[in-house]
Amino acid sequence: MIPSQGRSGTAPTYAAVLRAPHYLPIFVANALSLWGDYIARVTVAAVVYERTRSPLATAATLAVSLVPTFFGRSLVGPVVDRFPYKWVLIWSHLLRALCVVGLIGLTVTQSPIWGLFIVLFALEAIGGASTASNMVLLTDLFEDRHLYARAVGLGAMSEQFNQAIGLAIGGGLVALVGSGVGLVFDLVTFLVAAAVIFVVAPLVPVSGVRGRGLRGFARDLQTAARDLAGHPVLARLVTLSAVAGLAISAPEALAIPIANENGWGGFGGVLMAAPIVGAFVGIVLIGRLHVQRQNQLIVPLALAMPVPLLALALHPPIWLVVALFVVSGLLQAFMVPLQATFTLVTQPELRGRIFSLAGSVSVAAAGVSFLVAGWFGRHTANPYLAVAICAAITVVLVGLLALTWPHHRVSRAVDRAYGPVATPSPSPVASPAASSSSSRVG
Repeated sequence: MIPSQGRSGTAPTYAAVLRAPHYLPIFVANALSLWGDYIARVTVAAVVYERTRSPLATAATLAVSLVPTFFGRSLVGPVVDRFPYKWVLIWSHLLRALCVVGLIGLTVTQSPIWGLFIVLFALEAIGGASTASNMVLLTDLFEDRHLYARAVGLGAMSEQFNQAIGLAIGGGLVALVGSGVGLVFDLVTFLVAAAVIFVVAPLVPVSGVRGRGLRGFARDLQTAARDLAGHPVLARLVTLSAVAGLAISAPEALAIPIANENGWGGFGGVLMAAPIVGAFVGIVLIGRLHVQRQNQLIVPLALAMPVPLLALALHPPIWLVVALFVVSGLLQAFMVPLQATFTLVTQPELRGRIFSLAGSVSVAAAGVSFLVAGWFGRHTANPYLAVAICAAITVVLVGLLALTWPHHRVSRAVDRAYGPVATPSPSPVASPAASSSSSRVG
């Protein structure tokens, strides 16, 4: 176990996180995979826009890359709890690599758009298992929960950084050398990630009671859904993540049409990367605060996040659009303490299925948000105004949620979650299927 840091009011260092056994190679493999994945995403979106010249079709491409994760995460949650996450990760990476091979073939042969959508749908659906397994793996690597919170911030910062690189480079690759290069790179990253997990990740046996057969599988899902919906803290955190998704998704969904209006052509990925660059900076700043202070800022930051995007209604110059996207992205840092606290409040034996269900809600909301943003872009014929409308709706929804936010319940949950790991408090999530097992620490 890495020595405890951060309990005196200061956050642990990133160096302490990187020294954790097994963490560094897994961190690098995930970063590489994210880079390639987002290159592929912007590559496919740009190909669709090039063929259709439709903002709605482009936004639909991004939605297709997210919506299937709703089904994937919802259905694979119990799978993550039933099998060692090491093998779930390896097989999901290999199957996604196979899907990328399909995308390469469809792109090179100029196949119909619906063919790209089907393969992209399958790729992202399979990714649901990988996402949930990665989250469980991270909780097992860190017994010190303050280090865990810091690792969540580092992972989110890496994701934003590599997403920005992937989007920016992806747009450039389409303009300079075509779509095939990005997809080939994506294929390599999945294969490398599978190899790293095979060599490095610890093999941790599953624990707790599991239902048998298909009925038991369905019962496990029902238990997780009941626990998630009925929990006063977890349910609010998921709801906030979902409603904030509209303002988070709108800039990415409409960046390519905005860029084309300004003559940026194939470099729409640069504009898509602007809010991600801001998010990277925001994660660095919020990571310097103690976990209790981070959680106190969740609602204020979520409420402020869409406000800069309201200025797009005035059709500002492109350099100001970039600046507004960066500022809005910076305020998205509230997602880091939200995710970390959600994870630690959840009972260990239910983490796979509850992570999956919660993630499916957030991802489905993001997919719907892409479609809503694209719909506004099409029916207003003004992508600037469409982003501003999405931001205004988000301000109203988050404001309504803030009026009933359970501040004291969240504060108590945070105190329990980040207490001394040697004597953990019982989890506030209860389940008939798993009520007394201890935390799975690898």
